[in-house]
Amino acid sequence: MATTQHYLWASGHFLLLVSALRCFFAWVTFKTVSVWWYKGKLIGSTSSFKFHWGSHQLCHRLPVSPLYHSLFERILILVTLLPYTIFSLFHALTFTRTTLMPQFLPPGPPSTAGGAPQPHPIAKRLQVWVKTNYDTAMKVVAYTELAIFVRIVLGAVTFRNSLLSPLIYGHFLRQRYYQSAFTREAFTATATYVSSFVQKQGNPTLSMVWDKTQMLIGRFAGSTLAPNPAGPAGGAGGAPRR
Repeated sequence: MATTQHYLWASGHFLLLVSALRCFFAWVTFKTVSVWWYKGKLIGSTSSFKFHWGSHQLCHRLPVSPLYHSLFERILILVTLLPYTIFSLFHALTFTRTTLMPQFLPPGPPSTAGGAPQPHPIAKRLQVWVKTNYDTAMKVVAYTELAIFVRIVLGAVTFRNSLLSPLIYGHFLRQRYYQSAFTREAFTATATYVSSFVQKQGNPTLSMVWDKTQMLIGRFAGSTLAPNPAGPAGGAGGAPRR
């Protein structure tokens, strides 16, 4: 049975999801979004996730009104919101299926005589959708988080955001690397692609810069960024895992 804390956790996800979708719709239609939707996103994220400092700081440094920022900045805001929105979508759907639907939808007949009642057909279809799309969504999140880090580094170099931001967000990615197989896979695939690109250029200076970059990343992470033999983990059957 869900506890009060569980309901508060789920409420944060629903609030974040609704606020993010409202912001997406406003930006796509070139409308001005109220600052209260930003506050709703912030409240929802702080009550549901460990604080995602890097992207929050980046997002809230950008102008609120679409009349004052470029197309590039509009896309950037959408990208920073994407991980939050995806996580909240899967958590909200799972909470709806496991906690809310059983209270309003009658269970289906048992699969065997004397067996437990089966979930309602809508709940079963929802579970299938989550299982089918979970891995793909988590891969999108992993690559988006890497893209956000690149943007924060470039922002620090060009003084568009704090010089401390890459360190804070880098620490977040370090935790994600050890906790998420999807993040490890994204790191490995990205490193492999960049290494291949650098080798094709045949530029010794570029190769040296890339080697030093990998060395610094490896030292910061505490180990070399080796491929994960186990591959991406599942987890869509119950509550989504990041």
